[in-house]
Amino acid sequence: MSGMSFLERLLDGAAVEWKPLGEVGIFARGKRFVRTDMVSEGVPCIHYGEMYTHYGISANNSKSFIDESLALKLRKANYGDVVIVAAGETVEDIGNGTAWLGESDVVIHDACFSYKSKLDPTFVSYFLRTRQFKEQIKRHISSSKISAINADGLSKAVIPIPCPDNPDRSLAIQAEIVRILDTFTELTTELTRELTLRKKQYEYYRDRLLTFEEGEVEWKTLGDENFFEVGSGGTPSKTKPEYWNDGNIPWLKSESCNNVVVYSANHFITELGLKKSSAKLLAEKTSLIALVGATIFKTAFLEFSATTNQNIASIKSKNSNAVNDKFVFYYITNMYEVLKSEMRNYGMLNLTTLRQFKIPIPPLAEQARIVSILDKFDTLTTSISEGLPREIALRQQQYEYYRDLLLSFSKADEEQ
Repeated sequence: MSGMSFLERLLDGAAVEWKPLGEVGIFARGKRFVRTDMVSEGVPCIHYGEMYTHYGISANNSKSFIDESLALKLRKANYGDVVIVAAGETVEDIGNGTAWLGESDVVIHDACFSYKSKLDPTFVSYFLRTRQFKEQIKRHISSSKISAINADGLSKAVIPIPCPDNPDRSLAIQAEIVRILDTFTELTTELTRELTLRKKQYEYYRDRLLTFEEGEVEWKTLGDENFFEVGSGGTPSKTKPEYWNDGNIPWLKSESCNNVVVYSANHFITELGLKKSSAKLLAEKTSLIALVGATIFKTAFLEFSATTNQNIASIKSKNSNAVNDKFVFYYITNMYEVLKSEMRNYGMLNLTTLRQFKIPIPPLAEQARIVSILDKFDTLTTSISEGLPREIALRQQQYEYYRDLLLSFSKADEEQ
């Protein structure tokens, strides 16, 4: 589809006028409430910490509620309003133009604004996500501890209004653009829904395949030095540029442990940094587990040779005729929820405790069969080069391209 030729046909010679949002509608700020005001059931609300980033989430699907008596004292966004979150940790949060279209009344936090106009609210919500809108409001964002924009700044942004002298025709044109963008949105939503189902299916089969009873198979502790080598990494001194500058040895932090296979690194150290620190060069096919921090108990599987910091433990099979390294990774990954529950009071995991973990050792052929099945599920659910995540990313790019194209119109008189 040619975006501009489509627009030309749709407009059929009608003019397009760019007008300030404040001229064609009204922004109203929400009122402050805190997390302790939230209840399990009640009036749907949008809290500052819940920045909805997907168009189409309705108040009926809100996960947060406040008491009805408190709701009467706060400002609501009414049916048909567009809600935009106007505060964030960074300027980019505001630039994302997060918009939410309500299907019923909802209470909004004072980090949010509702917007009411005679324009199609869905058309407005799509426009608030375009690059053009983001660029317009950048200059009006205040950046302190939390970036924010006020109603005056939002009101200055201009929006294209097709056929402004004929409201009925204008709304019809807006509705047709919305219809097309809704189609792209629904495609992405369907794929995301499919991915969620496949992940649940994957977790179910992973748990089934990796559940063994005592006596069913042989078990070994990770501390059994005939089968496993367990260690931790290190960090070269940050005060020594020669340990880091122009380094070509991959070095991973615990944030790399996210229960996934790892194919690349963001940080590198030099040969001297490796030699002068406790960092160790790990072979590919090594399993990693985070020892501390937000990712504690989460794993990674190296598909390349790398080093790690001291907050990551490494696990490597010493007997390839008995233990499949990828099987070890999948088994420890499957233990994540159990470890998080049973060891929730641990500030950190140490190597002594880790070496006490037991690993089942079924026949090597069975390990390979399990790995083959789980690899297929893993590719489908997590791969960014194959599988559903890649398809979702491509659909999202396609949607964003046509969204910006369909809402660009003529840029003459775009700035006020």
